[in-house]
Amino acid sequence: MPQRTGVPITAAKRLKMDRLQLAKDPVPYIVAEPLPSNILEWHYVVMGPPGSLYTGGYYHGKLVFPKEYPFKAPSIYMLTPNGRFKTSTRLCLSISDFHPDTWNPGWSVSTILTGLLSFMLETSATLGSIETTDKMKSIYARDSGAYNLKDKRFKELFPTLVEEIEEKIRCTVPEETQAVTEAVPLSTQPNSNMINLAVLVVFAVFAYVVKFMVQSLQ
Repeated sequence: MPQRTGVPITAAKRLKMDRLQLAKDPVPYIVAEPLPSNILEWHYVVMGPPGSLYTGGYYHGKLVFPKEYPFKAPSIYMLTPNGRFKTSTRLCLSISDFHPDTWNPGWSVSTILTGLLSFMLETSATLGSIETTDKMKSIYARDSGAYNLKDKRFKELFPTLVEEIEEKIRCTVPEETQAVTEAVPLSTQPNSNMINLAVLVVFAVFAYVVKFMVQSLQ
């Protein structure tokens, strides 16, 4: 894997081991990949677990590791609007660089991502978290896929998810179109009534004219 020069051997070796571990034992509802050009920057996607406020969502974020990893913690960012965390902001978590005193060098990328998902599903406040309604979280989840498709890096690192999101969007459009089509007869009902009324008026006028002509002839 090509990587930026200047990455210490210890950090590079450990991150490669973390990647192998993640491939062998994936974290539920999360995928992650390092940048091909810089192993110190990883990108992840949290997929909203079923039954949670984030169901159906795809939440893209990144981990920025220091050269001293694993002896120092990474910075954690969320990039997709989600209703739980601010975007493009360092998150204050016990597994992030905000808390060097609680960091454990034995923790891996898998540990970090597991902790991130766990905290996301909670409601505890921290630096970088926000409060939104359940409805807003649902809206963010619905719109997250299309939002990520605008991100070049997301599309490069997660082509399988891109295909999955595009398929979901294709399936959603026909459903919306069908719903609109089914609603059309209801909306045009008043026009049909107007046409029927006009026919009755014309018929009444015609009958009156015929009656008038018959009376004139008599």
